[in-house]
Amino acid sequence: MESVNPATSETVAEYDEHDEAAVESALAEAAERFESWSSRPVSDRCRLLERTADLLRERVEEYAELMTREMGKPVGQARAEVEKCAWVCDYYAERAPEQLADEVVGTEADAHTLVSYEPVGPVLAVMPWNFPLWQVFRFAAPTLAAGNVGLLKHASNVPGCALAIEEVLHDAGVPAGAFTTLLIGSDRVDDVIADDRVRAVTLTGSEPAGRAVAETAGRELKKTVLELGGSDPFVVLDDAPIAETAGKAAHARTQNNGQSCIAAKRFVVHTDAYDEFVDAFAAELDALTVGDPTDEATDVGPQARADLMRDLHGQVERSVEAGATLAIGGEPLDREGPYYPPTLLTDVPPDSPVATEETFGPVAAVFEVADEAEALALANDTSFGLGASVWTADLDRGERFARRFDAGCCFVNEYVKSDPRLPFGGVKDSGYGRELSRHGIHEFVNRKTIWVQHGLGGDGD
Repeated sequence: MESVNPATSETVAEYDEHDEAAVESALAEAAERFESWSSRPVSDRCRLLERTADLLRERVEEYAELMTREMGKPVGQARAEVEKCAWVCDYYAERAPEQLADEVVGTEADAHTLVSYEPVGPVLAVMPWNFPLWQVFRFAAPTLAAGNVGLLKHASNVPGCALAIEEVLHDAGVPAGAFTTLLIGSDRVDDVIADDRVRAVTLTGSEPAGRAVAETAGRELKKTVLELGGSDPFVVLDDAPIAETAGKAAHARTQNNGQSCIAAKRFVVHTDAYDEFVDAFAAELDALTVGDPTDEATDVGPQARADLMRDLHGQVERSVEAGATLAIGGEPLDREGPYYPPTLLTDVPPDSPVATEETFGPVAAVFEVADEAEALALANDTSFGLGASVWTADLDRGERFARRFDAGCCFVNEYVKSDPRLPFGGVKDSGYGRELSRHGIHEFVNRKTIWVQHGLGGDGD
């Protein structure tokens, strides 16, 4: 398994894949560790999450540089990702005890009835490369706090990040077997899911990967949570403040080099604001610095792999052939590494690739609409339903609009983002289930009903 720096095409490191014996050992250890880990008081598990947060902050430079080397994230954004991982550990360290406390439910006068939230066992996480630490920690923190143990199958181009996550958790005191990285290819995932010791699966990735995992897990009657792709609409209404909105739009489209499921991808603009917004948006995109991701001044680094850039460029070319107008960008940069510039397409046909497919890179498609009803219809005219945002000077209008989005995460005057305090996930082809907040920690627990009947020879009231 090879880690290659996309900015330089140099091999960062090589790792031996885990053979069948190593995977069997990891599964056996996870199953054995679950018994002792789940029986520890939740306060003990949370103290280890607090220690993990401290170590992440101490090692922020080390882990930020590792992410930048392995997948090309601008180093400033990589630091922010490490800090966010520490935040989610702190959040669950503080909140998990109350989120996992018994929920007493009133039923009969002579009975004590409650719901107990109990761990289910080893949980497999199949994770992507684009946020190589955050995607894992938003799974790991609630999973470990709940008393489950975690098995990580990370993307094959970020093995260093996968091992670093295991390292920091173990250094914080999380025992061996409570969280284990499996260095295996995607072709071996089905066998792990089918193993009786694995009780649930979560995946963040593409729609095809989600369908494959769900099919295998469903056949084995195992719970799944899927966070899949997105083609998020960014709706600009006629009264939106253009200068501020255009600046937010540029960040929303190009964050993480444009390689984000929740990045704004389809910009749906009211005709009264269209010309002014397109000009301002183009200027904002054109002003971004594309370059070495280790340079603090860089806004947009390379795409994570050359094949991903080729796929992205193919979507742009086919969309232009279909009738879209190329306003800026649109050609790979002539330099070492898969660098693709911020690209803006207007007059986009509704059946072109940038309108119907997820574009995983810094490519923005702009659509002009006559009124609010047409804006909503176009925003919802997609098989995806992860995130959506609407921009307006009227907050009540914005909230009314947001309630009509077909999406899991809807924002008014803010770009879509994940927050440990709020549930995160999608609908339609963007998946199901929720991560983060109390909703996320309850995904992989047994919501056990307990009924204690009084008055049958006992000494209760």
